[in-house]
Amino acid sequence: MLAYGGDYTPEQWPEEVWAQDVELMRAAGVNLVSVGMFSWALVEPAEGRHTFEWLDRVLDLLHGAGIRVDLGTPTAVPPPWFIRRHPGTRLVDRAGHVLGQGGRQSFCPSSPDYARASRAIAEQLARRYGGHPALALWHVHNEYAGVNAHCYCDTCAAAFRGWLRDRHGDLPALNAAWGTAFWGQRYGDWEEIDLPRLAPTAVNPAQQLDFLRFCSDTHLANYRRERDALKQHSPGVPVTTNFMIANCKWLDYWKWAREVDVVANDHYLTAERDDRHVELAMCADLTRGLAGGAPWLLMEHSTGAVNWQPRNIAKRPGELARNSLAHVARGADGVLFFQWRASRSGAEKFHSAMLPQGGTGTRIWREVTELGERLAGLGTVRGTRVAADVAVVWDWESWWALELEWRPSVDLAFRERVEAYYGRLWRDHLTVDFVHPSADLERYPLVVVPSLYLTTPAAAANLDRYVSGGGTLVVSYFSGIVDTNDTVPDGPYPGALRDLLGLTVEEFLPLRAGERVTLSDGSTADVWAEHVVLAGAETVLSYVDGPAPGGPAVTRHRHGRGVAWYVSTRPADLGPLLWQVYDGAGLRPPPDLPDTVEVVRRPPFLFAINHGGTPADVRGVTVEPGAVTVIDES
Repeated sequence: MLAYGGDYTPEQWPEEVWAQDVELMRAAGVNLVSVGMFSWALVEPAEGRHTFEWLDRVLDLLHGAGIRVDLGTPTAVPPPWFIRRHPGTRLVDRAGHVLGQGGRQSFCPSSPDYARASRAIAEQLARRYGGHPALALWHVHNEYAGVNAHCYCDTCAAAFRGWLRDRHGDLPALNAAWGTAFWGQRYGDWEEIDLPRLAPTAVNPAQQLDFLRFCSDTHLANYRRERDALKQHSPGVPVTTNFMIANCKWLDYWKWAREVDVVANDHYLTAERDDRHVELAMCADLTRGLAGGAPWLLMEHSTGAVNWQPRNIAKRPGELARNSLAHVARGADGVLFFQWRASRSGAEKFHSAMLPQGGTGTRIWREVTELGERLAGLGTVRGTRVAADVAVVWDWESWWALELEWRPSVDLAFRERVEAYYGRLWRDHLTVDFVHPSADLERYPLVVVPSLYLTTPAAAANLDRYVSGGGTLVVSYFSGIVDTNDTVPDGPYPGALRDLLGLTVEEFLPLRAGERVTLSDGSTADVWAEHVVLAGAETVLSYVDGPAPGGPAVTRHRHGRGVAWYVSTRPADLGPLLWQVYDGAGLRPPPDLPDTVEVVRRPPFLFAINHGGTPADVRGVTVEPGAVTVIDES
């Protein structure tokens, strides 16, 4: 059975409403709800005094209706008494401003007081509910680093220095890693090291990069602390937390994924995007990549509009089902929403819900119940794995490093290049596995590296091994440039990748805003060009004009038994180039499907989703506009 449900906040409603909720949940096919995420002030109204009786009644009521519970630790919102008792736990921004409370995650993630209190409430919950028959899953915190990704208080500064000792060992090693000879920044005592606070000019990028690693690790330590408390008192119950693949740049989710029993993700459309369904597919594929190809859980998405975008566009009729089933097609074993019943007050009262403020007479409610019926009929999908065609390399640390200050162009953006290549693969009906740079790549006929500015020797060796063994690799510009400390290695660009690619880059040639260059096949490109010098590679396309006329723009290098392609610019259309790559890699995308039709195999099922306005034929089955058809190929 696929999980179906959403965030349930009974504490916002009179108790007589709870029975109505449960009855309507059963009508909608709900079988899993997330409870307690923001209830710390209710279950512990004063330090050490607990009032769990209302939560007892909620869990008993849900269990009696056959609805299982994803029980949250409420540590994303410490109670007002906690902030009053521990004012030093308040968040400090990069400019040194102490931020107020009244929202959520308004605490310093390095605070020892927070660490003690959050573990204590997790232990209390585990002792009381670890054996409750409704409990299916523990849900730690909520959306780590959503708004408190970085704190610049003195507590964090001291913790950062301790983290640096563990990472670098001694000051000579730190000075070497950070390149502190530049601008006379050499440190002679650990206490001299501060956070990369707001400064008159660019702060040492290696220091900033280490700070971002420290912040991700600090949030992960908070998760582990609660997780371990839960497992101590309720062994055997899986533990997770909800990632935010689309919206959170600041956590290295490759590290985090190893620490959860179930990978779970929150995904919200950027509703004004015309290609929002493509971005959804990308995030679902990335979530599956974090799960190592195993099924995962869609912990939150929306039935309609959200409330926090500049313009909160409502979903069109049928879009709720298309979004939900696209996640299932790409590996989700459950579909949950935020939230069950629309709130009447607070910051999210204009956020859509499964049960809207308009009640059961609404289109959204009808679509929610129809989706529940459909998911109930897809139970045999549960546990199956998606069949992928291509791997795309994704690395959070490289993303962080690329987008620090003073890079050769403000137009360099990690997600922009990833989404450009992913979007072309999606439109060519090729399913993507996202992989870490050190992942085993042998099974993929094609690996794409859209952006890997920070490339470790291990990552470079892994890509070399893949190509030498017969693989086909595509690398985009400004990859292989620095090592793990944001240091340019000896020799010409692209550093660790130059032998693999069979070329060097003598000079970066970023283009002016709006400037375009022409390539030898008559196509155009913008944003970026390079002075490429061949060292074994052959030219596939050359620059006709611009800052490098006559020079190589796209190259191909036979390396061992495989081929490595290099794209030194931003083509207006990646399609013609990638079709050449597909041919060499032995990939045969279906030529007769329109690029508005999404086709994903989750054996033995084929999901066909028609995002276009005309019917489409998929394997002899007509898929109507806006419809989702699931074909059993067994």
